[in-house]
Amino acid sequence: MEDDKIIELYFKRDETAIRETQSKYGKYCYAIARNILGVHLDAEECVNDTYIELWETIPPNRPQIFSSYLAMIARRRALDRYRYNIAKKREGSTAVISLSELEGCIFSVSSIYDEIADAELANIISEFLYTLPEKECNVFLRRYWYFDSIEDICRRFGYGQSKVKMMLKRTRDKLAKYLEKENLII
Repeated sequence: MEDDKIIELYFKRDETAIRETQSKYGKYCYAIARNILGVHLDAEECVNDTYIELWETIPPNRPQIFSSYLAMIARRRALDRYRYNIAKKREGSTAVISLSELEGCIFSVSSIYDEIADAELANIISEFLYTLPEKECNVFLRRYWYFDSIEDICRRFGYGQSKVKMMLKRTRDKLAKYLEKENLII
């Protein structure tokens, strides 16, 4: 079913909307949550919470790009769950590694969560991403937005591990310089 028809089902308060969303985007949402959390049950719970939030926010919201709206909710739910898990001293996932790689660019891991939520920083990082070549941007997003492992990125793009690691390091260095230019590095 087309996204605009699914959105219309939400506006009609037709519960079929959730089934259609699950059918079309269930694996996508699960992959996002699983990459962040690393735990099957937590990822499933986040996906279910994502569907609930969709039901509660459409209407009044009418997303222009349904898949992006859905990914944003799934990612936020998974990061909230991740923070909860960390607070309870539960085992982390690739998200820990990914966020620790960004420490050199953005303050500390604990402040990363606060700063990512800040609209100004998000806009500046978004502007930075537009300055990157497409492949470099895609690799960066797969690592730091979707929290894909290095191995998953290698498979997705057909690169070797050393190339992906070097590309990520160079992009992090560029990001650090970009943020420093924007006076966001202490």
